Amino acid sequence: MSRQIINEYRAELDRLRVTSGSRRESVLREAFKDLLKHWGRGQGLQFIPEHDIVTPQKNRIYLDGALLHALRVPFGYWEAKDADDDLDAEIAAKTRRGYPRDNIIYSDDHTAVLIQNNLEVARVAMADTDALYGLLSRYFAHERPEIADFNKAVKQFSLDMPEVLTALRDLIGNKRIASKDFAKAEKTFLKHAQDAINPAVNQNDAQEMLVQHILTEDIFAKVFDNPDFHQQNNVASALHTLEQKLFGYGEKRKLLRALQPYYAGISRTAAVIQSHTEKQGFLKALYENFYRIYNLKAADRLGVVYTPGEIVRFMIRGTDWLCERHFDKNLVDRGVEILDPATGTGTFIVELLEHFRGDRKKLKHKYLEELHANEVAILPYYVANLNIEATYLAISEEFTEFTNLCFVDTLDNVNALGIHSGHQFDLLGTLSDENIERIKRQNRRKISVIIGNPPYNANQQNENDNNKNRLYDHIDRRIKDTYIAASSAQKTKLYDMYSRFYRWASDRLGDEGIVSFVTNRSFIDSRTFDGFRKLVAAEFGEIRIVDLGGDVRVNPRLSGTKHNVFGIQTGVAICFLVGLE
Repeated sequence: MSRQIINEYRAELDRLRVTSGSRRESVLREAFKDLLKHWGRGQGLQFIPEHDIVTPQKNRIYLDGALLHALRVPFGYWEAKDADDDLDAEIAAKTRRGYPRDNIIYSDDHTAVLIQNNLEVARVAMADTDALYGLLSRYFAHERPEIADFNKAVKQFSLDMPEVLTALRDLIGNKRIASKDFAKAEKTFLKHAQDAINPAVNQNDAQEMLVQHILTEDIFAKVFDNPDFHQQNNVASALHTLEQKLFGYGEKRKLLRALQPYYAGISRTAAVIQSHTEKQGFLKALYENFYRIYNLKAADRLGVVYTPGEIVRFMIRGTDWLCERHFDKNLVDRGVEILDPATGTGTFIVELLEHFRGDRKKLKHKYLEELHANEVAILPYYVANLNIEATYLAISEEFTEFTNLCFVDTLDNVNALGIHSGHQFDLLGTLSDENIERIKRQNRRKISVIIGNPPYNANQQNENDNNKNRLYDHIDRRIKDTYIAASSAQKTKLYDMYSRFYRWASDRLGDEGIVSFVTNRSFIDSRTFDGFRKLVAAEFGEIRIVDLGGDVRVNPRLSGTKHNVFGIQTGVAICFLVGLE
């Protein structure tokens, strides 16, 4: 970072002084905040104003700013004081209150003080460009030992994982032959997965669910300090039972010994994260990292990219506004049933709970009855459970199980789409399993709003890649009869994942309600989507689109992924579809 950024800070500071006629900290700190944000952005750090933490004395305090790693771990802090304050007295007072001293800048109009590892390491005049540049360089060069350990552990994890995976899969295969008890339990779980997720789930799929469960159960316990989750949750409990039949005494610890530095790194890093929101971000980053090392092709097929919180909150507020505008109701009101069909780690449901927290009575009813979510992959399903239940606990101060999260492939769950099919599908039969009951209960509800971030990887990045998306007979037939039938294009890729979710959501909603999706932007102007555009225009009374651009393939001048809100090369758009009866 060059000294130019400090000169720009000085210019902005002078403009603020002249324009406002004030020397108060609340006015002048904006210039230094911009300086920290700009410098931090270049190092992949996110600036959070008015950042709250809990001190060792158990007091909640609010710092003027904090810079966080992508893992949501605090990098450094900043406190601004008025020029009329005694800066040293203010630092002493803040220290007594438990303000952090690992990497923090205190500043006023004249002086900046840097404290690192409990020692004052620099004190400079704000007017001295070289000295201020040196202080900031030292501040941004700081590395938390937890982050250093974690980054080292991740590198080692990528090296050790293949060998551990081979050993674990061999153990499961040998146990299946040697133990009738284990083989029977595995068949029982496979039947559960076929009924709840997809009849095409096979023994290898069930095995991989068990592998993921074994490798990740310690992660969730360490991040959320909830060691009982795998006994409480219905799907996790079934896998836990299967795991117990797999390992003899000490076998699991011996098998996973190579991965212990990774788990230990997670534990040390998680220990410094206090905010529940930051824990969610940390867990999402962990999940993406884990899944791409564990199985890169599955990560591509499942669309393992998670939605930035700013986009989620914008979509929720936009949907709430449209709901009030057209139906004279808000999302929090009774009777507005909301579904996230591809919930991932539960971000949309979590943010909806935060959006509703101002009315605790309505929030409780919403949580128990009218918020629904589906997830098809076992890892994010776990994370979603933890995120949603922990968020509700943080708001309501009482633990209540979230019983409306289904372990299911939404695109296979066509039972509630009979409005267009001419008959009712009943792939679920009369089974009484808890997860099946959740799915059947969801299918009986009249959904008003479908919101989320469905997968949108089209036909993979490489058309020759054999990692193709699977077929969905009912939804693909609906696409053929609607979007493709209305298209004049000779070739179409409308069988990609996000087209399928639009078709499913449109059919599930019926005549009235709102679909709010963030997806690939190709439906806006791609020639092959002409039929899609005709149909949604006919099926919905109002359409609002926010084109976020960022398609590197269309505009190579953008280069890389820094111009895309998801850090990917595919263009992105937010679409609000309003069905009016």
